Amino acid sequence: MSTLGPASTPAPRPGIDAPRPRPSVLRPDIPATTPAERARLHRQAVWLMLLCTLLWSLAGVFTRKLQSAESFELAFWRSLACGLAVAGVLIGQHGRGWTAKVTESGWPGLVSGLMWAVMFTCFMVALGRTSVANTLVVMSVAPLLAALLARAVLKEPVLPRTWLAILIAGTGIVWMVRDQLSTYGLAGMAIAFAVPVASAINIVSLKRAGAHVDLVPAVLIGAAIACIATLPLAWPLAATPRDLLILAGLGVFQLALPCMLMVRAAHHLAPHEIALLGLLEIVFGPLWAWIGAGERPAAATLQGGALVLTALLVNELVALRGRRIRPA
Repeated sequence: MSTLGPASTPAPRPGIDAPRPRPSVLRPDIPATTPAERARLHRQAVWLMLLCTLLWSLAGVFTRKLQSAESFELAFWRSLACGLAVAGVLIGQHGRGWTAKVTESGWPGLVSGLMWAVMFTCFMVALGRTSVANTLVVMSVAPLLAALLARAVLKEPVLPRTWLAILIAGTGIVWMVRDQLSTYGLAGMAIAFAVPVASAINIVSLKRAGAHVDLVPAVLIGAAIACIATLPLAWPLAATPRDLLILAGLGVFQLALPCMLMVRAAHHLAPHEIALLGLLEIVFGPLWAWIGAGERPAAATLQGGALVLTALLVNELVALRGRRIRPA
């Protein structure tokens, strides 16, 4: 006669029964497997993009404090600090294999790097050849270009509410700077147009290749290209020690950190959504100037900024509601 003892609990098998790490927007190697997880990662990505725009918008208030560095020299030192910061992150993550991570990014990394370089330099060059108002209005077409390019390349659908949000947000940007618009500096406006074009190409590149290739090294590639392109035009260098300290801080916290975070957020956001949220940089910039330099924004700036914020908030809330009621 056999005796049946109490059932014993089998020991967990390493790597098989261990609990799966929780997906995070900063961990692209851990994919979301349920609608709830994907919705949570999307919310994280939206908050991450808000942080990115807050950091990007710091440029104006800090460049006002520079003593000697201008235009090309500003772009050179800021890009150099950005490249060193990204290289430091890659070395910290991969040790001696960090250069392999750069080469593994391949053609997608080179294309994305070129687009980062264009954005790092053309904005500052445009400001020297046209007004800030003209530059910002030209940049406001970024969501439209991203939506059109994503539709053509990725077959990414764009809902009517998003087209409406793009229109309203663009109108808000124009309203913010309407008193400063002019026909001065058409060449500068043409240079400024390279920024939203490069932004759209970069966003689509991040979406198309980012699922298979780590494109954080592309930020380093872009910084290196920007340094090489701007150094001859910035020579002789005239930055003071105070300027170098400010530009180093901008390179690390206003370029490197938000650009790397955007690469991670791009995995979970649609291209037009990334570009729309990116418009908040234009809204936050005058607020930082108000807080940090005492430059009180005009009524039109506040009104236009409120219009942009409302368009983006409604678009995201409607999208969030749609995800909640969508059956699993």
